[in-house]
Amino acid sequence: MKYILLLLIFSTVFLSCSNPEARKPIVRKTSSFMSESIERNKLLNKAENAILMQKMKSDSLHQYLNSEYGFWYYYDVQVPSENYIAKRGDVVFYTHEIKSLDNTILYAKEALGTKSYLVDKEELIAGLQDGFKLMKEGEVVTFLFPSHKAYGYTGNDIIKPNQPLIYTVELLKINKLSENESN
Repeated sequence: MKYILLLLIFSTVFLSCSNPEARKPIVRKTSSFMSESIERNKLLNKAENAILMQKMKSDSLHQYLNSEYGFWYYYDVQVPSENYIAKRGDVVFYTHEIKSLDNTILYAKEALGTKSYLVDKEELIAGLQDGFKLMKEGEVVTFLFPSHKAYGYTGNDIIKPNQPLIYTVELLKINKLSENESN
């Protein structure tokens, strides 16, 4: 028994002391991955824009505006142009409804309730972050967001990955930054 134990110890020490063999570095061609990703995104954006253009073309009841932020919108309720537009640091209170392009309600206004957002200082989908910068208190705006302005590649339990969405947003109140600092 002693000899077996000594043999095991000796063989373990002897075998574990051999020099490790160097591994060859793994070469990853990130530039090709990035190029392929860029091309996929260009094709996806082109296809989504075509779908959104068709949606707008088939809707003769509304006049869509093209935003500088990469989405389209129209006013359901518009207030005079001299009213205040939310700026960085303001808190906006709003309600919204989310629909698919075939007008299926994904999230109802009642289910979502009233929300607040600290402009440009909290996480929110990119489309809404930019959309609030176009809205005045009391306005109701319907936005057509391509997927990269909504939930993008990830989606969620109801919204599919790469799904363009329709958001109808009512801006209930804007607390200006100076009001927020005093509260």
